[in-house]
Amino acid sequence: MKTTEIAQHIVAWLKTYCDNAGLSGFIVGISGGVDSGLTSTLCAMTGKKVILLSMPIRQTSAEYRRAMNHIDDLKSRFENVSSYDIDLSSTFAEFEKMMPFDLEEQHLAMANSRARLRMTTLYALGQANGCLVAGTGNKIEDFGIGFFTKYGDGGVDLSPIADLTKTQVWHVAREVGVIEEIVKAKPTDGLWADGRSDEDQIGASYPELEWAMDFDGDEHSITDRQSEVLKIYRRLNRINKHKVEPIPVCLIPDELKKDN
Repeated sequence: MKTTEIAQHIVAWLKTYCDNAGLSGFIVGISGGVDSGLTSTLCAMTGKKVILLSMPIRQTSAEYRRAMNHIDDLKSRFENVSSYDIDLSSTFAEFEKMMPFDLEEQHLAMANSRARLRMTTLYALGQANGCLVAGTGNKIEDFGIGFFTKYGDGGVDLSPIADLTKTQVWHVAREVGVIEEIVKAKPTDGLWADGRSDEDQIGASYPELEWAMDFDGDEHSITDRQSEVLKIYRRLNRINKHKVEPIPVCLIPDELKKDN
């Protein structure tokens, strides 16, 4: 793949979109992962204003350290980059107190609520600074298995890397100089106190899921593991269609809307 040309293409696309929107730049939530690392670097390469926002909610020390190291690196390389570190842990704790259900039993609802609180914070700060919220989802997450939070990390203004698989993200990230500890880090969505990885949650690695997304062969000739990965991919693709497809609208027949 032509990593240099891909990076240049995305940077030009970002600049054109921002100019047409009449806004000053971009804001990116920084998690300590490669997707946000690449997205923020590409945004910085536009020369537009870029705000990097760290929003820890009981984050693991490793995730937080990587996020801070990436932010420091980008700020040292690009004069157009600034940052904020807003700890949302106490805000989230107050939110938890108001929930009329057992938090342990509804752990996924609360994990997704973390992502939605971060989205709200990104948009507040982004609007105050005339910035577009740049999404960090890749192709597998956004269009393959729907591995994102609806109206959380899925709530963005534009998606610069959503046509790149995770493997391609890793390649382009190295090309544009994302720090190695970010590139090498095991992917995680950062929504769990135990720091579980994406693979722990999904049951398959990103290269395996990329294979499944492109598979169009004879299922009788594949291995048992490949068959298992296909089942994982197809199940997630099916149950998460509501995230990927447009919100369904109940269309009312014209004859019912006419005045009597």
